[in-house]
Amino acid sequence: MANQKVGDIIKDISDDVKLLVRDEVELAKSELIPSAKQAGLGAGLFGTAGYLGITAMLLLFFAAVYGLNAAGLPLWLSFLIVAVALLIVAAVLALIGRSRIKKVTPPDRTIAAATETLDEVKSAAKGALAAAKAPQIEGQVVNQRALR
Repeated sequence: MANQKVGDIIKDISDDVKLLVRDEVELAKSELIPSAKQAGLGAGLFGTAGYLGITAMLLLFFAAVYGLNAAGLPLWLSFLIVAVALLIVAAVLALIGRSRIKKVTPPDRTIAAATETLDEVKSAAKGALAAAKAPQIEGQVVNQRALR
């Protein structure tokens, strides 16, 4: 190992990093695939529950209409009252949802950390390439500027 050239050492490090990343990706896949299947099943069950809930709500709305009709209102007026009530509730929920969405901010710290990490990796890669291309004198890397 002591007699290896800098370029060979960097190539070995690069190969080791590639192997490490490949192993990490495989580990992530093996952990995420079962979780993704469970999440998909859960999402399907939530979707079915939502569909059944909407259907039940529609039946409740019709029951409210016919309840108003049984109380003596004409059928058309009963439908109108229930529809207007639903539109008012929908408008209030839309306004609340809009105000909540306006409060969402991007993950500034995460973006900054990722950018900093990327810059450090680029800098390290440039340094490694420069060291690999530098001439050697008696096994030591010499600064190009010092030779001029």
